[in-house]
Amino acid sequence: MSNTESTLTTSPTMSPTVIDAVVRQSYPAGTLYVVATPIGNIADISLRALHLLSLVDAIACEDTRNTAQLLGRYGIQKPLIAAHQHNEREVAEKILQRLQAGERIALVSDAGTPGVSDPGAKIVDVLKLAGVPVTPLPGASAAISALSASGLLADRFYFVGFLPAKAGQRETTLRSLLHIPASLIFYEAPHRITETINAMLEVFGGDHQVVLAREVSKLFEEIHRCPLSAAPAWLAADAHREKGEYVILLDASQQAEGDNDLEARRVLTILLEECSVKQAANLAAQLTGLKKNALYQLALEMKQGEVEE
Repeated sequence: MSNTESTLTTSPTMSPTVIDAVVRQSYPAGTLYVVATPIGNIADISLRALHLLSLVDAIACEDTRNTAQLLGRYGIQKPLIAAHQHNEREVAEKILQRLQAGERIALVSDAGTPGVSDPGAKIVDVLKLAGVPVTPLPGASAAISALSASGLLADRFYFVGFLPAKAGQRETTLRSLLHIPASLIFYEAPHRITETINAMLEVFGGDHQVVLAREVSKLFEEIHRCPLSAAPAWLAADAHREKGEYVILLDASQQAEGDNDLEARRVLTILLEECSVKQAANLAAQLTGLKKNALYQLALEMKQGEVEE
């Protein structure tokens, strides 16, 4: 029994039901387990993840030094396999062979969920194509954590991740996002945060709400929301704000919804000349990808407006 398993089964404060849920669940051999690890606070890891990490034959990780240090804090020692962005395809074949031989292997990144702006996706791709089972163990994600504390009301979000480092490519990418009807989520390094915010201001204008989430779950965490126009001043007000990893959330949905409304009206204006309200709404939904019910209501309003005129 590993240190982690022993702690779970002997803890006086742990419900037997919880222990059973962790320890007695089936963890089949020949499976890759994708395990989320803390993004800052080392307590942000699930009991199930700790048990699984103590159970596997080996752990594939982004940086063996970082992972060895993290595992040491939980009293876990396992063979480590270096699996980073430069060797993913090569190491995937080695992991495949070990899984086909009946081993259990966990996949982790330095922090957060593998495959989300971190190595891991290529490994999972190879294994899925080979028919090998892949099981996720959910946990920490900087993007979702920041979104949950943002207060942005859009019911959709679009995860962008890191923008290109070069100014021209960054601007091109940002302009391609102008008409997406969702809150946009970015990751950014501290040394580029100011130029990235300035680029967003140039492309989107200053009226949109932005959330700057710095060092999520860590000691000096800051989550600040303001109009995009005020973000440069907030960053400049404290030199420490150019330190630490950032999640940026931009509420671009309002602008996109306005653009969608204009497009919907343009399409419906044409269709209503030849079709009934219901037919026009159905066709407009197919052409624009917008919701049919909303288009139907808009078409009714437009038709009523014609009658009143």
